[in-house]
Amino acid sequence: MAKIKMSELMIPLSDEERKELEEAEKRLPYFDEDSPEMTAKQLQQFKRMYSEDRTKRTVSIRLSKNTYDKARTYGKGYTAFLSRLLDVAINDENLVRKCV
Repeated sequence: MAKIKMSELMIPLSDEERKELEEAEKRLPYFDEDSPEMTAKQLQQFKRMYSEDRTKRTVSIRLSKNTYDKARTYGKGYTAFLSRLLDVAINDENLVRKCV
């Protein structure tokens, strides 16, 4: 089961949304014939969706506050999101010309 802490949410929640999430957190998972609990063998079949090329470089870049804040709204893993976004953008010649 995936878990995220309320403090890790990057968007503001209304009081009603916060209350719903707090109540949902207290509930136990419910398994039935439509959504049975997965066996250990089934869970072993999952693979991480990383590319075979694990040669990403670590770099430091300066972002505007707005860009940084907006990227963080995508939640945990926003740096991987930014990497994928740059991969797409750098291969679009028209977009590159606009930005250079």
